[in-house]
Amino acid sequence: MDYLFGYIPLIIALHIFTKHSLRKLKNLPPSPLLNLPIFGHLHLLEKPLYRSLAKISDSYGPILLLQFGSRRVLVVSSPSSAEECLHKNDIIFANRPNLIAGKHIGNDYTTVVWSPYGDHWRNLRKISSIELLSTHRLEMLQSVRTDEIKDMIKTLHRYSDARQTVDMKTAFYDMMMNVMMRMIAGKKYYGENVEDIKMAKRFREIVHDTPRIVGATRIQDFLPVLRWLGAGGAEKRLVMLQKKRDMFMQELVEQCKKGMVSTAAGEVGRKDNTMIEVLLKLQEKEPEYYTDRIIRNLVMARGTNTSAGTMEWALSLLLNNPEVLKKAQTEIDNHIGNERIINESDIANLPY
Repeated sequence: MDYLFGYIPLIIALHIFTKHSLRKLKNLPPSPLLNLPIFGHLHLLEKPLYRSLAKISDSYGPILLLQFGSRRVLVVSSPSSAEECLHKNDIIFANRPNLIAGKHIGNDYTTVVWSPYGDHWRNLRKISSIELLSTHRLEMLQSVRTDEIKDMIKTLHRYSDARQTVDMKTAFYDMMMNVMMRMIAGKKYYGENVEDIKMAKRFREIVHDTPRIVGATRIQDFLPVLRWLGAGGAEKRLVMLQKKRDMFMQELVEQCKKGMVSTAAGEVGRKDNTMIEVLLKLQEKEPEYYTDRIIRNLVMARGTNTSAGTMEWALSLLLNNPEVLKKAQTEIDNHIGNERIINESDIANLPY
């Protein structure tokens, strides 16, 4: 038996040499030499992932090919290369891989985030850009964003008076979640003045559980053997999570339906300005396409993490570059003054 183990390094070396030779023959992008059987280049990854990939890119160039278990991954790390992929060859790179999260969280790859490029995806994108996120629609909902920004500023002011430390990442995230959910369903679930405490608690639990449970299934996307070895508990939790998400969003849809009926009957109701209400109006015209499932799928697509993360990074960079912060403050003082907060209409006069 011992002599068999002696062949293992030889087998690994042969595997690496074969992979390397095939890559050159196929004219594929550069790739780290140590491509292990089964695991590929997973052994090179460390947290945080973006720094790990940047380190590898520094050694192999702005475009490189990695093998994450059973999947090949193209890493593009320069602006010009990204433009080549996402602008000039956007249709080629339009699809997402069929990951476990897309199967369950993406309702079998039917949401705008997970749907493959085609008629269905184009229609979802058209609805999103014209009906939900058009300039006119965003202008109608400007008061929502203004309200939430003012609430956050008041909260920060109280913390400042009390000389308490503020976690800006959490502050930005809570604000963005409230903006998004008020645009979607007319409800806020974070901070003060939350109307439905029970619904808010359920929503926050779902939001908290989603990245944790989705993240637990990621390794199975690259090492499917783990699913066969009985590590399917994470996927079962993903299925249960999606049931909770669907149930919660369906309740919001039903509440909006009741509100629209009350308004039509002459009762005092909110204006028809939420995303769900817009989609329900379309459902009245084309019920065969705008099903409740389609509506749930459309309003579940959010950008809260990216928006909050962008603001956090911007604030961090400003604080670490005081001369830039001073220049921005001077421009605001000259054009806006200090008697009011900035409005979205002011942005055109604030080029810096």
